[in-house]
Formats: sequence, C-alpha cells, structure tokens
Amino acid sequence: MMLQKQKRKAFRSINDVGARRSPTIDCLLLGVMLLLVAVGLVMISSASQDYAGQRYGDALFHTRRHLMYMVIAAGLSLAAFKVPISAWEKSGPYILLASFIVLIAILIPGLGRTANHATRWLVVGPLTLQGSELAKLGVIIYLGGYLVRQHELVRSHWIGFMNPMAVMLALVILLILEPDFGAVVVLLSATLGMLFLGGVRLWQFGVLVAVCGIAVALMVTSSEYRMDRLSAFLDPWADQFGEGYQLTQSLIAFGRGEWFGIGLGNSIQKLFYLPEAHTDFVFAILAEELGFVGCLVVLSLYVFLIWRILTVARSAEGAGNAFSAYVAYGIALVFSTQLFINVGVNIGLLPTKGLTLPFLSYGGSSLLISCVFISLVLRIDYELKREAAELKVRRSGSLARTASINAHTKAQLTAVSGRQPWVKKLLRAAHG
Repeated sequence: MMLQKQKRKAFRSINDVGARRSPTIDCLLLGVMLLLVAVGLVMISSASQDYAGQRYGDALFHTRRHLMYMVIAAGLSLAAFKVPISAWEKSGPYILLASFIVLIAILIPGLGRTANHATRWLVVGPLTLQGSELAKLGVIIYLGGYLVRQHELVRSHWIGFMNPMAVMLALVILLILEPDFGAVVVLLSATLGMLFLGGVRLWQFGVLVAVCGIAVALMVTSSEYRMDRLSAFLDPWADQFGEGYQLTQSLIAFGRGEWFGIGLGNSIQKLFYLPEAHTDFVFAILAEELGFVGCLVVLSLYVFLIWRILTVARSAEGAGNAFSAYVAYGIALVFSTQLFINVGVNIGLLPTKGLTLPFLSYGGSSLLISCVFISLVLRIDYELKREAAELKVRRSGSLARTASINAHTKAQLTAVSGRQPWVKKLLRAAHG
C-alpha cells in the first residue's frame, strides 16, 4: 500500500512539472510586432490628416479605416494561431488556388479597383483586398509543403525546381498585367531563397537567378514608365518637377529631419509635397518628424523581428520540422525584401516602385497578411515548445517508472530475505 502511494505521488509530481512548464507564445516577437503596429498607426494618422481632410472632408478617414483593419487583423491573427501547422501544410494548394482566383478576378473589368494607373485591388463590400498580399501567403505555404513532399526530387533533378517556378511564372504574368512589379520582385526573392534552402543544386540555382535577372531587366526595358522611373532614379534632380519629383521630395524630408526630427505631426512634406506620404513613403515622413534616431529605432525593431523569425526557423529545422522551418524562412525573406525595397526607394537607393512597409504603411491587405505571418511564426514556436515539453515529461515519466520498478523489486527481495538467509547475504554483498 505504501509503495502504491509513493508511485502515485511520483507520477503526480511529473504531471505538475509538465503543467508548470506548459508552452507559452514568444512574447518578444509579439511585443515587437505590436510596437510596430502602434508606430504605424501614429505615423499613418500624422501623414494622412491633411490629404484625407482635403479629399474626403474627414482628417481621420485613413486613421479610422486603419483601426478597422487592425481589429480585423487581430481576429484573423487569433484564428490563424489556433490552426495547427499540419492543417496549414495541407491547405497550401487551396490557398494558392484562392490567390489565382483573386488575381484573375481583379483583372475582370468592373471587379478590380484601379488607382494610380494600376488595377491591384478587389473590392469586397467596404474592404479592398490586394491580390498580391494573398499570393505571398499562398506561395510560402505551398512552396513549404512542396519542398517537404518533393525533397529528393528538388535536390536530384532539374524538374524538382522547375515545377514551382512554373507556378511562379503564372503568378508573375497575372501580377504584371495589373501591373505590380514590386510584388513580383518580393515573390521571386522569397521563392528563390526557399528553393536554395530546400537544397537546389548550386549551378541550377545560378541559372535560375540569371534567368530571373534577365526577365526583370526585360520587364523594366519593355515599359516606358518603368524606364522613366529608372532614369529618375539615376538622376532625380535632372527632372525634379517631373519623373524625379517624388524621390526628390522624399530626400528633402530626410534632410529636414536631421538627427532628432522636427517633431511628431510637424512634417512639411506631407502637406501635398510628397505623394503617397501615408503609404509607400511613410518612412520618409517618419524620418522628417522623428529624425535619424527615430529611423534607427524603427529599423532596429525590424531587424529584431526578422532575427526572431529566423531563430524560430532554425529551431524548427533543428527539431526536424521541415515544413515549419521553410515557412518561417519564407516569411523572414518576405519581410526582409519588403523592408529593403521600401526603405531603399525612400532614400533613393532603388528606383521608385509601389511597395508597402510592413506594419507601418497604410494598407489593409498588407496589415492583415503581415499579422497572419507573425501568427504563423508564433504557432510554429508554440508547437516546438509543446513538443519539447512533452518529450521532457515522457522522459521524466520513463525515469520515474524505472525507479518505481527498481524500488518494487528491492522491496520484494527484502521481504524474501527475511525468509531466505541466502538472499539477505546476496543483498548485503550487492550493497558493499
């Protein structure tokens, strides 16, 4: 009876340890994301008030819409976090198919919404959905599952990496028809990065990069407005009131900001000097109002965010969860590429193109998908911690059962030794 009580007590203590060490979400990653969202809300409100007041008669028009998208993003993120990673892996082809359907629907006259000579949005009631944002999610989930299913084919045969590139070619054609050249660059960068991590042979990867580079060059040279943007990028001051106007006004904003900025809400460039001040060029307004120090703080937050995502990806890879690792790597690549392109455009390092800065720029679709991306990473990290905790509990339980069996055997031998003197001698010899 005493032995049974000891066994129950041991197993109860093991369960208590497992309960106390139940996995939690990555609070640092979540906190940085929330901080970036908060900074984005403040900067969108500051950069859009004059424009919204003049166009809509309501200075807080964009602020209210962004708050609405933030509420939707919170609910969507929570729902995404509740979905197991195994379910995400199975749903990859369906999300990709939904991306194709949305992109095709956008090109149908009467369904797509046109702004700034580009048709990139699908109107759904009071909301607008940008097809390229959903395509990012679809490509990452689909490609992560493909690299797991066709691991050997990707590593050993050229057709292994041509299959996903055929899918990408179809997406690229639809995006160019909108046109959305920035999204093409982001998706190609994420796809090439994931294929490289998936084990594509180096010479095949080199050929693929060269082909993509040639394709991008042809897309640039085949379009007059893209060539104009390239010329303006090379020397924006040569036509500062024409093609180079947006870039020169952005550079003026950076110059006015100096070290500590001219104060939140005090930007001059947002007063109809800098076009798209609350969307693609919100970073320039941030630089003007918060200065170099403010820019450095925000960039540090992005670097930390991407580092945490890569840390989770590396942990998943070490634990043998290939799909989770590929998805996390793909998300890090998307964020890194968008950050590099948007900031590069704002400071004149890259030609001007329409691409949002995740969490900071005004854009409901971008905010929704970016939050879902973070929820996916949080879910991956949560499942890794849960698996580690369960493994530790199983190991502890195995040790406890072994100790219980040893104690039971010893008790039986001790009882026998009272009746059999030779057993008592054997036990005494075993103990020393």
